[in-house]
Amino acid sequence: MARLPPVRWWRDAVVYQVYVRSFSDSDDDGVGDLDGIRSRLGYLELLGVDALWLTPFYRSPMADHGYDVADPRDIDPVFGDLAAFDALVEEAHRHGIRVTIDLVPNHTSSEHGWFRAAVESAPGSPERARYHFMPGRGPDGAEPPNNWQSVFGGPAWTRVPDGEWYLHIFAAEQPDLNWTNPEVWADLEKTLRFWCDRGVDGFRIDVAHGMSKPDGLPDDDRTDAARELLADHDGDPRFDHEDVHDVHRMIRAVLDHYPGRMAVGEVWVRDSERFARYVRPDELHLGFNFRLLQTGFDAAAVREAIEHSLESVAGVGACPTWTLSNHDVSRPVTRYGGGALGTARARAMALVTLALPGVVYVYNGEELGLPDVELPDWALQDPVWERSGRTERGRDGCRVPIPWEGEGPGFGFTSGEPWLPMPAEWSALTAATQLEDPESTLSLFRRALELRHDHPGFRGSGIEWFGAPPGCLAFRRSGSTLVCALNTSDTPVPLPPGDVLLTSGPLLDDGRLPPDTAAWLA
Repeated sequence: MARLPPVRWWRDAVVYQVYVRSFSDSDDDGVGDLDGIRSRLGYLELLGVDALWLTPFYRSPMADHGYDVADPRDIDPVFGDLAAFDALVEEAHRHGIRVTIDLVPNHTSSEHGWFRAAVESAPGSPERARYHFMPGRGPDGAEPPNNWQSVFGGPAWTRVPDGEWYLHIFAAEQPDLNWTNPEVWADLEKTLRFWCDRGVDGFRIDVAHGMSKPDGLPDDDRTDAARELLADHDGDPRFDHEDVHDVHRMIRAVLDHYPGRMAVGEVWVRDSERFARYVRPDELHLGFNFRLLQTGFDAAAVREAIEHSLESVAGVGACPTWTLSNHDVSRPVTRYGGGALGTARARAMALVTLALPGVVYVYNGEELGLPDVELPDWALQDPVWERSGRTERGRDGCRVPIPWEGEGPGFGFTSGEPWLPMPAEWSALTAATQLEDPESTLSLFRRALELRHDHPGFRGSGIEWFGAPPGCLAFRRSGSTLVCALNTSDTPVPLPPGDVLLTSGPLLDDGRLPPDTAAWLA
């Protein structure tokens, strides 16, 4: 039996995000499930991750693939049942792997019992008070109560038959909860305790900067250009309202009764001071700072993103949280240029990220070097596609199932038809193929995680920058001998002094670091 890390395990962990629908299908219906994840725990232990983050597996009509939750304390049959979940947690712990799960406190499904009761009840009723129901503006209340837009496109309001409107920052099937209502608070506490009592090790809080709304729900007075910056919610009245911090204090107070549990927030807030509030000692343990993910392959920009991310948590004593991808954004290989160039750059940035102090999140398939997939129109399922009038293709391209072995159409993910089509050329990227290739991206990740866990150079809690040629960066973990160098220029450069531990690609014959390559030295 593997030994689980100590109580504050998350401070330097590597957490592997499992997009449950796309990871492994045990019953051949084309959709990944909990038993499928359990069947791959040996692979995850071999990879060397410390913990898993599972995307929502709760009962849901799947309008947004599980982020529209109809019952937060039960399993949707497409993914299994509570017995399957308990078995997964127990076996993961035997493999030395923690299990964290998604929570969606900003909204419910429109099929949630609360919302069905609200629609059936009269305006002003206690049932409607759990959500944001309001009369409309204009003649006969025919206009939405304010000008807020849905993140998925179109108005953030939908009208019910009696004439009132309800708020949904995301899809119409995801009505926002009213966090001034004590019943809403009590229900989240009940959910937290339910899953902690089943042995989960932590929670990822979806839209952690959402939930609380400003009094009166005023119009959004930003310019159209500012509204287009979807990932930048600074100044957006829909998000980052001050009272949201009381919600996180409640979450922290509950988790403090369960030693070894943690919460990480999805916090799309760029302002350093405002971001830091989410990870104060009495709030969330961790917060995703997405600056590095939003940064192009440029050494100066990468350094600035790293410095900003470190500074944003230093004043409150929290540790940084790094990621290059997740189920909502384009995969690194595609983002950095695609093909061989994008693969080389993604491998290099993986080494940079894994060299940094703090916790690192790796999205499933990132360790295989998977790119986005250009899917045909008929295959698209993301609500963004329809809500945008079929002008934005949505996030399905980064959610295509994992190729495990063999040939299509299922590549070992399923013996049935995968819920999203998998490209034939992925036969060269399967986990089985890459396990046999010492130069593969999977082999690179395995070696990097092994070094990160075992090499004493990774113990430092900060970094020190070295001088580097133009287009390059180099840093050392504070108080150690580990050095990371990255070349984003067009020309080879000399390596810093030290013994080479690992490189993202081959060095030149004269030992110089080629373009689009990173190296670890000690």
